[in-house]
Amino acid sequence: MTDTATQTQKVTFKGALGEELAARLDSPKGPVRAYALFAHCFTCSKDVFAASRVSKALAARGIAVLRFDFTGLGASDGDFANTNFTSNVQDLIAAADFLREEYEAPALLIGHSLGGAAVLAAARRVPEARAVATISAPYSAEHVKAHLRDSLDEIESAGEAEVLLAGRSFRIRKQFLDDIEGRTLAGEIAHMNKALIVFHAPLDEIVSIDNATEIFAAAKHPKSFVSLDDADHLLSRRKDAVYVADVLSAWASRFIDDKGHEGAMEPLEDGVVRVEETRAGKLQQRIAMRDHVLTADEPEDLGGMDSGPTPYDLLLAALGACTSMTLRMYADRKKWPLERVRVDLTHKRVHAEDCADCETETGMIEVLTRDITVTGDLDEAQREKLLEIADKCPVHRTITHEMHIPTKIVG
Repeated sequence: MTDTATQTQKVTFKGALGEELAARLDSPKGPVRAYALFAHCFTCSKDVFAASRVSKALAARGIAVLRFDFTGLGASDGDFANTNFTSNVQDLIAAADFLREEYEAPALLIGHSLGGAAVLAAARRVPEARAVATISAPYSAEHVKAHLRDSLDEIESAGEAEVLLAGRSFRIRKQFLDDIEGRTLAGEIAHMNKALIVFHAPLDEIVSIDNATEIFAAAKHPKSFVSLDDADHLLSRRKDAVYVADVLSAWASRFIDDKGHEGAMEPLEDGVVRVEETRAGKLQQRIAMRDHVLTADEPEDLGGMDSGPTPYDLLLAALGACTSMTLRMYADRKKWPLERVRVDLTHKRVHAEDCADCETETGMIEVLTRDITVTGDLDEAQREKLLEIADKCPVHRTITHEMHIPTKIVG
């Protein structure tokens, strides 16, 4: 599956400090298995290679991913100097709240580098999340001090300093250092009650592999560790990001999927068909019945993503399937040599005066055209009888008889 099967949309939400945070939602054009939340590395943005490539690769595998810029970074509002590790964690909680309110609560939390530490700290406060993944994450938020070593004295004495990080200047205040002082994640990791997978490269020069060991040791089962071999800290090679997405998607399936691609869904009573917005696109719908899930949508020129059949496509499909099944059951009961049935259907609206077989004489009418192809050693009388039987299929009877559709708002 490639990026052509995915879409990216810009969204915004309020962060922990009340600022407008910029985000992107990478989602599949087909059914959404689950939603995930991605936290980027220290002073990075939602568009860093690791975030964008992993998110898009997961979207191509059916997992919609929200990646966002922390307060004061990327396209988000706010002053970075006013933020700290605690506010990052709170931004994550705000992002999870946004997903819960607008789409669906995240089932998977993913964090890269310091974003991984933030995800571990936030995990317990996202109860719907069933799995957590860290990529090159430090065991302690205090690890950030290593990037500030040349400016620590100035920050302590003057209260703040301009620090050059990854070629960019950032103002770091003493409150940031105070916030991460002695901040380990042992308690959060041990009590988050979620499955954990730890990705780390043995030769990571930014966050040593010892951090992965400590995270893994602090976690309770189920937990997994995946070595990223010779990948760099930022996963700057596309193949490394795709590898993480491949492994993560397969691993997460044990925890985020209850019934294949439809993800966790509450059971339905027998005979109930449920249709609900996926929010993956403007018009995409998820249709559930018993243990089956379908997707409905509209073509792109009508505001959809063309990710599934239209409602009229489904109507024609119901009629065609019912017709074919009815002919098969009748022919088998009669022991006729019917080998195969094919039904081609179309729908259009025409002026009543153009329809010679219609009772209505004025206005527009709906016309469903049904062309049936039957193969087998059938005589003409048998073929005529099958044509008669086609009109007796239950769906045909339903849509041609008087119909009443009681409707009410129930929630």
